[in-house]
Amino acid sequence: MAEKGLRKWIVTITVITAALLELIDTTIVNVSMPQIQGNLGATLEDVAWIATGYAVANVIILPMSGWLGSRFGRKNYFLFSIIAFTIASFLCGNAHNLDELILFRILQGLAGGGLISTSQAILIETWPKEDLGIATALFGLGAVVGPTVGPTIGGYITDHFSWPWIFYVNIPVGIIAAYFTYTFIRETPKENKGQPVDWWGIALLAIAVGSLQTVLEKGESEDWFATPYITVLACSAILGVLFFIWREMSTDHPIVNFKIMRHRSFSVGMFTSFVLGFGLYGTVFVFPVFCQQLLGFSAQQTGEILFPGGIITIMMMPFIGIMLKKGIPAQFMATAGMLLFFVFSNMLSKSTLSSGTSDFFWPLAIRGAGMALLFVPLTTLAIQDLKGPEIGQGSGLNNMMRQLGGSFGIASLTTLLHIRQGVHRNRLIENINPYNPAYVDRFNMMVKNFMAKGYSLLDAKHVATQAIEVTVIKQTYLLTYTDAYWLVGMIMLCCIPLLYLQKFKKNAAVPVDVH
Repeated sequence: MAEKGLRKWIVTITVITAALLELIDTTIVNVSMPQIQGNLGATLEDVAWIATGYAVANVIILPMSGWLGSRFGRKNYFLFSIIAFTIASFLCGNAHNLDELILFRILQGLAGGGLISTSQAILIETWPKEDLGIATALFGLGAVVGPTVGPTIGGYITDHFSWPWIFYVNIPVGIIAAYFTYTFIRETPKENKGQPVDWWGIALLAIAVGSLQTVLEKGESEDWFATPYITVLACSAILGVLFFIWREMSTDHPIVNFKIMRHRSFSVGMFTSFVLGFGLYGTVFVFPVFCQQLLGFSAQQTGEILFPGGIITIMMMPFIGIMLKKGIPAQFMATAGMLLFFVFSNMLSKSTLSSGTSDFFWPLAIRGAGMALLFVPLTTLAIQDLKGPEIGQGSGLNNMMRQLGGSFGIASLTTLLHIRQGVHRNRLIENINPYNPAYVDRFNMMVKNFMAKGYSLLDAKHVATQAIEVTVIKQTYLLTYTDAYWLVGMIMLCCIPLLYLQKFKKNAAVPVDVH
């Protein structure tokens, strides 16, 4: 039943705030890893499990969230998730050692996975059918902006306070969200009450998705299949997926309803959501590393550079919903979004070692506009044919695919950076030889400059060699990041035809979950 007046807006702000908490926490710890490492006396590889454990738990629960909402009631499950997330945040900030912190981050991820899809389903129920494009656009603010601002918020808190506060800040927000959820969100029927629980499905889902996410998170740092446990987890993921699909298709009470894949728009939408995650999380991963590692920007500077693009996304989201309501096909807007993302990638691929903060304003502004044009139309296209309980299931699977797309994006771009560094370095070193006039002239000029500063001939040659090595390293990284931008841009460009396999609907809107 759709809400009206002030209640509608209170519910909307409540669910968006809760979802934003979870999305920010996917990236807020990234810039705090060195401080946590030093404080808890752990290695960087061990500390990385703080992010990995959260992501694995999160992606396991996402496809189950629709079933859990139906079984326990959407309001009850949402309220439980907020409270559990808030308690887990306190426990994370109060952890005394790394093992405790990883355990509490896993609990936080399990609770957080129930916030995304459930909040989206509640929002769909709250708004009238004719205004659902606007509602989806408002929800999209958190999904797009959250991962972008997470590192900035984490960096600011860590610099000015201490790392536990990146978790403690969730507590007051969580308490307020829990109060408003209890007071204003209406109860929904417990549809699956009394039905048997698909324990085998839950176990296989945890094995399949958990193994896959762990492989994606840790594969590059563990040299992929050269590490035995990565190989075992990869086999577990493949077998787990196959057995999970078989189980869910053969049981009468599946935890994930794969029958919704019969809708062509949803099946195609799963892949386009994967691509959206690839672009969103992949660029959020690559760009800050590029700025801080190569250009020497601080975490706060990098966040300030990303901020205008996020503002443009926020400003555009409501207009995207209005355009959908007026009947502009979602395919056309998503096409424009993918083209803008390609333009953004092309512009960043032309960055140089002398690029300053002002050089990134327009590329990131274009990215912000592109993300606004992508999130709402792609979500609308994916679940436009779903009805009733299928909406909760579809939202969970759709969000899971976006999360997995982000994990694939980060893993593949990390691997690309590693491989292409060697390729570009070898090509550059080929030019450093006594038979290359350009190299000889530059080397001799550098030796003269160092000798003019008081170095002996031998020391000047040594320092000049080191300076050239530093230049080679920087140029290698620059060319490598250029490859990463191009990959993301080309993937977006190549996926445009898929949009036109989905149904065209006039006044397309996310359907209402009617009980």
